[in-house]
Amino acid sequence: MALLSDFGSTITYITYIFSNSLLYPVMILLIILAITSLILAGEFVTEYTRRNRQPEELNKMIRQIDKIMSSGSENKLTEAAAVLRTIKYQTQYVISFAFDAAGLMEKNNSEGIDRLADSYESKMMKRVERTRLITTVSPMLGLMATLIPLGPALIGLTSGNIEALATNLVIAFTTTVVGLFSAGICFSLTIVRNRWYWQDSRDIDNLINVLEGE
Repeated sequence: MALLSDFGSTITYITYIFSNSLLYPVMILLIILAITSLILAGEFVTEYTRRNRQPEELNKMIRQIDKIMSSGSENKLTEAAAVLRTIKYQTQYVISFAFDAAGLMEKNNSEGIDRLADSYESKMMKRVERTRLITTVSPMLGLMATLIPLGPALIGLTSGNIEALATNLVIAFTTTVVGLFSAGICFSLTIVRNRWYWQDSRDIDNLINVLEGE
């Protein structure tokens, strides 16, 4: 029984040491995530100010391209590419896709447009994944940084060390706030960007359909 008791005490001590050793790395990560979330918020504001989407203008251009593609002209790919290069009043991704697609049309490589669209979809997903990752990880780290100091806080309480108790409780509560702060910002950015990029994907799909004669 004594051997089992010593073994249990050893495991408990190792777990306690391992848990406490994670506190400062977790706090550093929380600070990094908080700063990153503020940077991403600044990027979001910049993207919002530059976002100019006018569906009417896009539909007008799509009708022009549709007329060209159904005309049977030998130079219809070049003519469609010229119309694509006149695109304006659209979002960054849609304009960039239109110019890249125009380059493919001029090279008579309309088959590569689907692959081009896939690459743009990957870019948009990658941009959303950053904020989605922080939304998921930040509360986890905040919870870890909340629970880790509670052990030393309880030890301080049993030993009558009020200063240690207060210090550890302050760490526990402040890290929770930091974690939720980062997650809240990035969750909001993720929700709005999902809607933005869904609209961009629809606009790109509409361009693909008219270029493929559908």
